[in-house]
Amino acid sequence: MKYTEKKIISVSGAPLLSLTQLSAKQLAEPVSYPLYTILLIPNGKGSFQADFGNFPFEGPVIFFATPFQTIHFKEVPKGKIMMLQFHGDFYCIAYHKAEVACNGLLFNNIFLEPSITLVPEEAQSFDFLLGQLKAELHQEQPNEAVLTAYLQLFLAQSSRIKLKTSTTKVQPAREELMESFQSALEENFLQLRKPADYANLLHLNPNTFTKRCKKHFGKTPTTLIQERLVLEAKKQLHLTRKSIKEVAYALNFEDEYYFSRFFKKMTGVSPQIFREKTGISIVADLSI
Repeated sequence: MKYTEKKIISVSGAPLLSLTQLSAKQLAEPVSYPLYTILLIPNGKGSFQADFGNFPFEGPVIFFATPFQTIHFKEVPKGKIMMLQFHGDFYCIAYHKAEVACNGLLFNNIFLEPSITLVPEEAQSFDFLLGQLKAELHQEQPNEAVLTAYLQLFLAQSSRIKLKTSTTKVQPAREELMESFQSALEENFLQLRKPADYANLLHLNPNTFTKRCKKHFGKTPTTLIQERLVLEAKKQLHLTRKSIKEVAYALNFEDEYYFSRFFKKMTGVSPQIFREKTGISIVADLSI
């Protein structure tokens, strides 16, 4: 592991941790990274797209993206953006779930908006924290434990804000049917792959179901079903040592080739490339 240009990289040359300043114009075209990506936007208004979800925002705000999630700004805010990225080999969010509850909250959740809006004091706190991390990266021999501590603190503070805002945010109206759909999808996504299946479960007309789903989640039922499958595929590729064929079988695909085509269509990379770029988590060996 060594340091170069505000990055910690592995002996193989793979980036493990980096902090970069960029303009939103650099993300005006869709892009995906093999790293967990965090974007701190200090001010301005715009529109951010993550895969098939579109999220209008007003800074200061922080966005979170999982590996190989396609992201870009459809509307470009003014000013600089800080991009913090880390590899699962540097910090495994599944392994550290007890210390930092960001897995399924900031990352790897198809139902939650992938962002937190900050008050000025919170924005200053995150800016200071990134400044400390940047200073450590500038050291001739950055201390990995110090960098990990800064990253963990950043994620922990983000998770706390996300939890606080999600519990105190005033909802205009509860959509019990959409909450039922969310539960049904979690229980049945391996077996039920068509929107009509869930419309039947909810006793809704398919067109009505699609409209209500899009209004509530900002995504169509088809998109949510596909994203849930991809999320599970990513988990199994990263958190287990199952072969591609075994993952395909576990997800009820006809064969590994059909699964690979589906995965590449959704993520832009094959399951094998995804695993090579993101690595296999230490969690994969804990039960062995």
